[in-house]
Amino acid sequence: MKRLFSTAAILLSAALTLTACGGGDPLTSASQAPAESGSASEPAAAGKVVIGSANFPENVLLGEIYSQALAAKGVQVEEKFNIGSREVLYDQVKSGGLTILPEYIGSLLAFVDNTATAKSKDDVVAALKEKLPAELEVLTPAAAEDNNSLTVTKETATSEGLTTIEDLVKVAKGYAVGGPPEFKSRQEKNFKDTYGLEFKEWKKTGDATADAIKDGTVQVGNVFTTDPKIIINDLVSLQDNKSAFAAENIAPLVNKAGVNDTVKTTLDAVSAKLDTAGLVALMKRVAVDKDDAEAVAKDWLTQNGLL
Repeated sequence: MKRLFSTAAILLSAALTLTACGGGDPLTSASQAPAESGSASEPAAAGKVVIGSANFPENVLLGEIYSQALAAKGVQVEEKFNIGSREVLYDQVKSGGLTILPEYIGSLLAFVDNTATAKSKDDVVAALKEKLPAELEVLTPAAAEDNNSLTVTKETATSEGLTTIEDLVKVAKGYAVGGPPEFKSRQEKNFKDTYGLEFKEWKKTGDATADAIKDGTVQVGNVFTTDPKIIINDLVSLQDNKSAFAAENIAPLVNKAGVNDTVKTTLDAVSAKLDTAGLVALMKRVAVDKDDAEAVAKDWLTQNGLL
């Protein structure tokens, strides 16, 4: 069963809502209320996996990719998409009502351990292995992340030789930086401690940050790395080479009792092919070009030899 948002306007609004949140947690950036048709509390039937998703387009798309990849390997799959936030989803995976959920590793760690300090992918994964309950496991993360970023125009990146956030140190004192209202309070000290980075001015650009970068209102801004406007506005997200932001690699969260080796190896194969640039392109198709998520998932899997 396919329960996607019915119009591109809703899709784009939901995708761009991620940009406005600034704290970097997609699964709690969406609406907190679960969809009535997406509830899942009873354990999955033997031999079947139930794939859930949060109620925003990117997570639904990832669920579609997992679902079609597994079905191609002969796994019986049930889809329960658009359920709600992590507060709802996590317990359903733990209870076995859902078997598989596309997750974001840094935010998942913060959810299960609000004192966690791990930031790199390897450290976050190691911490999750210690903190997750015995019923749950995070499989191999993809290179793809839906993370906070500091983003600039391609012209600025080229003219100033910017590829990493650390490179910003040489120009930041002349730059205005944009982001959501809470961005300065959350990140100013972090940037200074991690990179020695200080900006000329902080502006509250909210969900218009990508456009503010493009039109020169700010020279750098906080944009989620899978926001379709990175492509539309020809922007460049700078590499966080010292891990100021915790890693948010995408990985399947699974109920151990509900997955076998076929499921694990299939999902690992998906993660091995999924990178951030590719996910941005997929989200542009879903959120901007009005393509159906099921078709977009099928195209990506076919192009990557997974169907």
